[in-house]
Amino acid sequence: MKEEKLLLWTLAAINFIHIVDFMILMPLGPQLMRIFDISPREFGLLVSSYTFSAGISSFFGAFFLDRFDRKKILLWVYVGFAISTFGCALSPTYPILLSARVLSGLFGGLTSALILAIIGDVIPDTRRGRAMGLVMAAFSVASVLGVPMGLFLASLSDWHMPFYILTGLSILSLGMIIRYVPNITEHLKNDIVRPNPMVVIRRVTGNQNQMRAITLSVMMMFGQFMIIPFLSPYTVANVGFSEMQLTYIYMAGGAFTIFTSPWVGKLSDKYGKLRIFTIFMILNVIPIAIITNLGVTPIPFVLMVSTMFFVTSNGRYVPAAAIITGTSKPENRGSFLSFNSAIQQLATGVASLIAGIIIGENAAGELTNFNVVGYIAIGFSLLCIPIARRVEIVS
Repeated sequence: MKEEKLLLWTLAAINFIHIVDFMILMPLGPQLMRIFDISPREFGLLVSSYTFSAGISSFFGAFFLDRFDRKKILLWVYVGFAISTFGCALSPTYPILLSARVLSGLFGGLTSALILAIIGDVIPDTRRGRAMGLVMAAFSVASVLGVPMGLFLASLSDWHMPFYILTGLSILSLGMIIRYVPNITEHLKNDIVRPNPMVVIRRVTGNQNQMRAITLSVMMMFGQFMIIPFLSPYTVANVGFSEMQLTYIYMAGGAFTIFTSPWVGKLSDKYGKLRIFTIFMILNVIPIAIITNLGVTPIPFVLMVSTMFFVTSNGRYVPAAAIITGTSKPENRGSFLSFNSAIQQLATGVASLIAGIIIGENAAGELTNFNVVGYIAIGFSLLCIPIARRVEIVS
């Protein structure tokens, strides 16, 4: 059990760095839009470039991840991730930063799939909800520590600084992978002829249960990532926060979800993953409806609503991740989760782009049509509930 805990903490650390690398760009949005003189649409492209490239790499990863020891492939992928994050730190212009984000996404997409595959291989279903809760708590820690600290460092220096810090943390986490992640080769011992890419695609697309799981992933991403990339720019431009005050949103939301994420994992194992998912998905639409219609608002009320948004968003993802992971067998889990991650990342990019097209900017510098984006996100979120009810866990 000690080895299992060390493994999970290592995966959580990797997830933390990966999430901060993706998330830090969004609260830096007001600075980047001002420094590079870019529009909401161009900022949306900057966010979606990461997810599009992550989706592409995850798609091709579906064809080879199950051919290797999980530890070895994770090491190679994470080395590439560290190098590309350093590239973001060195970027002097918008086009170069955009290119560096594409490279970061190529390796980041594979990281997500590998983390889920390792949990699925090592942790039995009876404890998988708790394991997911612990590893997904990295999102909370990223929100309460990583993102606010990144914003603080950026305010003291410039927006490059958070990426220098992330590069250093990536190098440290490589040591944790070497020490605490075991060689995972059980999926290689099965006497299976590895299929070619088209067979992998047909195997996933021909499995109705797995396609329902993928559809669930897509709907969840549309329900969230039409909102999240523009939350910071909207809060500054329309709600009246300063760029430094944005740290309050992430600190408050992250502080609560550090505790609620493992708690949701335990509830999922005890009362059923579908039941907990449904409850948190319904609760999640409340803060979406409020936060996308705010004008100038007192800070305490904004923090209350944004914290509810973080808690319920994380609460719906923990059981959903366990449900989706359980739709594949060990020998095919890496390829399925990579395929799912690819579609998920592409959906995230499309959601950000669509939101960027819908959202405008008036003469006063305020963002417009964010309420329209909110209503669309609520529609996608509610569609997740009937889809999740039709997904079956097979392992």
